[in-house]
Amino acid sequence: MASESQRQTLGDYFTLQRGTTYKSRLLGEPGPVLLGLATIQRNGGFRTDSLKTYGGDSPDKLLVQPGELYLSLKDVTQSADLLGAVARLPSDHPPGRLTQDTVKLKPIGTDVPLDYLYWLLRTPQYRSYCRAHATGTTNLGLAREDFLAFPAPEPTQAQRRIVDTLSALDDKLELNRQMNHTLEAMARAIFKAWFVDFEPVKAKVAGAKSFRGMPQAVFDQLPDRFTDSELGPVPEGWSCVSIGDWVHVVGGATPSTKEDAYWRDGIHPFCTPKDMSRLESPVLLDTQRHITDHGLKKISSGQLPAGTVLLSSRAPIGYLAISETSVSVNQGIIAMQCESVSNLYILFWVEENMDTIKAHAGGSTFAEISKRNFRPLPAVRPTMDALFAFDSLVRPFYERVVSNLRESAVLAQVRDGLLPELLSGNVKV
Repeated sequence: MASESQRQTLGDYFTLQRGTTYKSRLLGEPGPVLLGLATIQRNGGFRTDSLKTYGGDSPDKLLVQPGELYLSLKDVTQSADLLGAVARLPSDHPPGRLTQDTVKLKPIGTDVPLDYLYWLLRTPQYRSYCRAHATGTTNLGLAREDFLAFPAPEPTQAQRRIVDTLSALDDKLELNRQMNHTLEAMARAIFKAWFVDFEPVKAKVAGAKSFRGMPQAVFDQLPDRFTDSELGPVPEGWSCVSIGDWVHVVGGATPSTKEDAYWRDGIHPFCTPKDMSRLESPVLLDTQRHITDHGLKKISSGQLPAGTVLLSSRAPIGYLAISETSVSVNQGIIAMQCESVSNLYILFWVEENMDTIKAHAGGSTFAEISKRNFRPLPAVRPTMDALFAFDSLVRPFYERVVSNLRESAVLAQVRDGLLPELLSGNVKV
């Protein structure tokens, strides 16, 4: 074992435990979560939106305990965003199981500075090292020897202070993420109770005098019976309409990427499904690419106003967001402008009816829901009082989510600006 003064590379701190394959038929069965590529964020960090449990064999050597580090030594894309990318299982998370695509970092000794090494593996210098040492063409790989050879001298006091600051920033980012998850779940539960399960109306039919969460004046105006519709029993006085008759449904296009006049120094956000795939919450603050005034003229739907609901219509179907900025969209997105209905109602309606939307998709190479097939889909249209009460109740949740996302964007910029300085330790924190 190398002494502390001799530790100079990752191999002086860790050995690697590679994962094994698993049986897909046992996915979702009780057991540890699988820690595959989908649980690692691009360029590092733990990802929570794709967790699946596994009921098969999970020996101790394949388990990652809370606080331990694991990473990917491969990537299936040429961007290499996941090649060598590290994740740390949160301290409050149950143990997870490695897959054939991930390896666990097993500390050599009890004095390994895990926090420092975790952030070292998040630095742009390390990420560049991984890309420079990538092997393969279609599927990229990083040799164990190359990974273990990455320079990792013992941290100085200045570097430890930078690590403390990075950890504090990450804690705040995680707190915001958890808060947003809770707020979104609360809004989703209210939508389902009111407009899917019709619980307030059922309560009134049963003789209740009020319903939790619903203003008394709105409850008093609810019908006390149901009527048949093409969607099944709905509250009397509520109607069924085609979604295309309720909201303005438009699509987009991509101006030629070979024409600099459409893209160079562009200032208008241009959204693609790729932008939406990166969202932790269904809120679009900005896009990766921007187009010029000339480029905007090449899109028939033009620039859509803030508040537009966006749905990826292919590759894949199902990404959702409300745009918090004016935006134009490409041909892989259906945009819904909500002038006479709450955009939050429409957001949750689309989410609730995603299986129906996908069932109406066509295409041979990949599934796609066209605007022609989307517009006729039936939707329950509650009374304006009920819609207004819903929006008034959940709008503060949404606004807090947006505020948290804006704050997190600033904190992430600070973190990403600090990361390159970790190796030098020159920044005074």
